Amino acid sequence: MKTIEATATNAPTGAAAAAQQQFRHRAEQFAVNVMDIVNAGALSMTISMGHRTGLFDTMSRTAAPATPVAIAAAAGLSERYVREWLGAMFTGGIVEHDHAAGTYHLPPEHAACLTRAAAPNNIAVSAQWIAVLGHVEDEVTAAFRHGRGVPYSAYRRFHEVMAEESAQTVVGGLFNHILPLVPGLDERLEAGIHVLDVGCGSGMAMIAMAATYPLSRFHGIDFSEQAIARAQAEAARRRLSNVHFEARDVAVPDDRHCGGFDLVTAFDAIHDQARPAEVLANVRAALRPGGVFLMQDIQAHTCHHDNAANPLAPMIYTISCMHCMSVSLANGGPGLGAAWGKEKALEMLAAAGFSAVRVETLPHDPLNFYYVAR
Repeated sequence: MKTIEATATNAPTGAAAAAQQQFRHRAEQFAVNVMDIVNAGALSMTISMGHRTGLFDTMSRTAAPATPVAIAAAAGLSERYVREWLGAMFTGGIVEHDHAAGTYHLPPEHAACLTRAAAPNNIAVSAQWIAVLGHVEDEVTAAFRHGRGVPYSAYRRFHEVMAEESAQTVVGGLFNHILPLVPGLDERLEAGIHVLDVGCGSGMAMIAMAATYPLSRFHGIDFSEQAIARAQAEAARRRLSNVHFEARDVAVPDDRHCGGFDLVTAFDAIHDQARPAEVLANVRAALRPGGVFLMQDIQAHTCHHDNAANPLAPMIYTISCMHCMSVSLANGGPGLGAAWGKEKALEMLAAAGFSAVRVETLPHDPLNFYYVAR
């Protein structure tokens, strides 16, 4: 009896009890939120697999609901793996399931952002980054202690996924949205000008432009020999003689390119550089009088606080921490990161000698800013 009385006496009352109850409620709610995040991360992996195996495309082409056996047969895949994957897709709210009939169905409104036919709105392409970044988690975790970066060579499938992403955000909007940011550019490209793309990756943008504007000359530069090999192979496959690719460091000045280009482009490339200030200075030097620099880079602000309302900010910072910042640090760079921000970008463009810069957003691309610099 005395023990019960002591416990009652020590129990919180009034404001203290209310505070404790509020704490428990907030802790439980936050735990639910974290579990939602963990579930979403898991679904990102299975969405990536659905894209890579073609399962979303297969299910989208099948008008009627189908069994796992039928779906697997249509996709040419193992039924057991497809069945388990469908479990994740159903419980994750991505596909519908008729328990009595034993069938599964991808609704058209879901297919509208998950299939190759939905490009440039295929979000499943971006889901692949979770697996790409997950592969280097050990290396990046170790970098938290030693402070150095993780090199590009550690990232499996990076150039493959980047090329697919570029096909959507850059090539998909290049002619209708991006190039029209510069008045009269389409006419000049048709007449014939010289174009340089720095950090060209697999060359998707340059190849698309070279095919569209046969009288213009295109040159792509990237330090990755693997990416350049992909670009050269694709240009050769398409028999394009007006586009050339070169593997070298764009931070190193090259007299061959000084004042030789009417247009220089950089698509999601500057913030990854080991020496971004030097790259921007070389871009400025490469332009002829009256030339223009068209730069696409992440739509973010330099301060964390100013990105709080950006719905893509968590993904931007995660990709930055696990790739963009890290590959720059690995090469002795400043590690600007993907969220270097508009303010820092404008500061660096001015330091490179650009006196007039316009910043635009485009409806097809919520992830990037577009800088038109002269």
